[in-house]
Amino acid sequence: MRRVKLDRIDKQILAELQADGRISNVDLARKVGLSAPPCLRRVRTLEEEGFIRGYHAEVDAERLGYAVSAFAMVGLSSQAESDLKAFEERVRGWPLVRECHMLAGEVDFLLKIVARDFDAYQQFLTGELTTAPNVAHVKTALVLRHSKDEPGVPVI
Repeated sequence: MRRVKLDRIDKQILAELQADGRISNVDLARKVGLSAPPCLRRVRTLEEEGFIRGYHAEVDAERLGYAVSAFAMVGLSSQAESDLKAFEERVRGWPLVRECHMLAGEVDFLLKIVARDFDAYQQFLTGELTTAPNVAHVKTALVLRHSKDEPGVPVI
C-alpha cells in the first residue's frame, strides 16, 4: 500500500465524518473550506487508501434489549499462532462478542460481550466461552455504567 500524506483538510474531513458519517458532501465541503467536487474526490481517496473503513449507525443496545455488557479476560492454554488464530475464528462466530483484542501480558484476549440479561450472559459464558477449545481461564467484569463511548480516534 502506498503511503498517503494527510494534510490539514484531509484531517478535517476525517474528523467531520467521524463526528457525523451522514453529513452531506455539500455540508462537509463547506465545513472544510472546499467546493463539493474536490471534497468528494478527497473522501473517495481516503476510502480507497483505507483511512475510512466504513460507515455505521450507532444503535442503543439497551433499547434493543441488550441490558448486560461485560468484559471477559481470556487466557489460553497454548499461544501457538495456529491456536490464537483458531480462537479468533471461533470468536467471529459469536454474535454476543462485539470486540476482541489480543493482548500482551497475563491475559491473551479481552472480549467485549453484550447480552439481553444476566442469564443469557451466564449461558454464553458457561456454554460457549469457557468450554471452547484451548480456553484455560476466563475472568469477567460486568459493566455497571457507561461513562464514555467515543468511536474512532482523535484526528489531529
